[in-house]
Amino acid sequence: MKSLDELRKIREEVKKSMEMREGGKRGKVVVCMGTCGIAAGARETMNAFMKAFEDKGVSDVALTAAGCAGYCEREPLVEVELEGEEPVRYGKVDPALAEKIVGQHIINGQRVEEAIFS
Repeated sequence: MKSLDELRKIREEVKKSMEMREGGKRGKVVVCMGTCGIAAGARETMNAFMKAFEDKGVSDVALTAAGCAGYCEREPLVEVELEGEEPVRYGKVDPALAEKIVGQHIINGQRVEEAIFS
């Protein structure tokens, strides 16, 4: 660390990250982060969700990670659980699809049908 300002910046980034994981929200997005998911790009997918939440002002949905869901061939897997709706599992979620899920499903309430994995 080089300065107090740098420490403050790190603190704010960690604070934002922790707020995304809190409960008591209208729903949550779970990114499967087992070794198979990470190998398939789940870290990039998680980062894309974090960026899309920030860019689009989504603060009422928690973003969390889970382990392997057992469908390695469909990784990265993401489950969207919104209040009053059945959970939706999406497969092969890359950063572009993550952004689409935030805009279309989380904000506008319309599932991304072509990406649903059941």
